[in-house]
Amino acid sequence: MAANDTIADMLTRIRNACLVRHQTTNVPATNMTRSIARVLKEEGFITDFEETSEGIKKFIVLSLKYKGKNRQPIIRNLKRVSKPGLRVYKNRKELPRVLGGIGIAIISTSSGIMTDRQARHQGVGGEVLCYVW
Repeated sequence: MAANDTIADMLTRIRNACLVRHQTTNVPATNMTRSIARVLKEEGFITDFEETSEGIKKFIVLSLKYKGKNRQPIIRNLKRVSKPGLRVYKNRKELPRVLGGIGIAIISTSSGIMTDRQARHQGVGGEVLCYVW
């Protein structure tokens, strides 16, 4: 994994934290990870997120969500779509539906980071960053 792929890094950290049922996980804070965290919170995949800093490094602490008594993670899977080596762009007509609308695709558009649903609503396309379900 390339060190400059902050999104893949973020997804991997969330995936690993969910597997071991951690309450929170830290991801390095960038504008991109901040926006993705906001979308995940709006869509109900995480309870909350806040920024902390250790020295000069800034982190976003994501509070993960679980359901039921055996604490099944709400986030069942995360998939990176557009990679630094191969960018994936879709126009508004080609925007993907994840599991028939159960999951979300996080799209980077000219009007900011949003879900596939919001992008369709606003009639914009963009770079398909990842799928979450």
